[in-house]
Amino acid sequence: MSWASRTICLRLPALAAACACAFSSAADASCGSAFCTVNSDWTSESAITEPGSTLDLRYEYINQDRPQTGKRRIGVGEIPRDHDEVSTANRNLLLSYSYTFDSNWGMSVIAPFVSRNHFHIHNGENGEKERERWSFDELGDVRVVGRYQIPGGDPLAPTTTGFNFGLKLPTGKTDIANSDGELAERTLQPGSGTTDTILGAYFHQRLPQSDAAWFTQVQYQRALNAHAAFKPGDKFGLDIGYRRGITQDLGALIQLNMSIKGRDSGAQAEPEDSGGRFVSISPGLSYAVSQTLQVYAFVQLPVYQYVNGVQLTASKAFVAGVSGRF
Repeated sequence: MSWASRTICLRLPALAAACACAFSSAADASCGSAFCTVNSDWTSESAITEPGSTLDLRYEYINQDRPQTGKRRIGVGEIPRDHDEVSTANRNLLLSYSYTFDSNWGMSVIAPFVSRNHFHIHNGENGEKERERWSFDELGDVRVVGRYQIPGGDPLAPTTTGFNFGLKLPTGKTDIANSDGELAERTLQPGSGTTDTILGAYFHQRLPQSDAAWFTQVQYQRALNAHAAFKPGDKFGLDIGYRRGITQDLGALIQLNMSIKGRDSGAQAEPEDSGGRFVSISPGLSYAVSQTLQVYAFVQLPVYQYVNGVQLTASKAFVAGVSGRF
């Protein structure tokens, strides 16, 4: 018996909102702050319709070490800037708690913990080059997202259509500095300082006869305010995924993750070097350890990436997680 048929388990599509900023396997690629865009809500076969709680703990690793302009990779400092981006290593831990009230209503809270190491070279007025580094482990911006869904479809191919709505809250710091007292760039900070609205919709269909399922999900995020002369650009994401059972407990997963990010604005922003368009493919596996516990893993690979100005991108991203229902 598969994981999905033993425990009909869905982590709200809001978890995808927490990382649905898929920009070249990463989000906000300008100087390196990044969350992976893999949608880990749909690692099981079905959407949950019974009251209860789900807890998901997910780890991400994205090493952004490739400067890029447009669609072209470039060398460090090839295009002059006041500082030359070199690399950012992102290690993110996302804790998601979801509660389903009934077959229609649910909500979730997603708290990201960010471990980030950034390195760039500052170009002084007299031609001197100064190496600058930042390293921190901080809470990021928490998301609170609700869900309304409508089960339906043929009994041989049941469907779930749903809508997401919620907020990204300004819980992450925006004033992290290095040992020399230099503030990190705003896109590198663990928080944006803004309150953002999150809106989305999804469709999921089970194919029980072939032990398979597929889904599609769209999501839009927009900052409602500016903070300290900075406002992040709007974000739009589209995910399409398919799951197929390999054995009784093992499932094969594949996703296509697409996103668009607008330019940041404000005196503390770098609009010339922010925003872009990204497409990635994400194969993975899920395994049912027990009736109420599942583990999963993905690798995300860029298919297309276009960045405005000069930004850091990654050649791949890794995701691993565990989720349980109680």
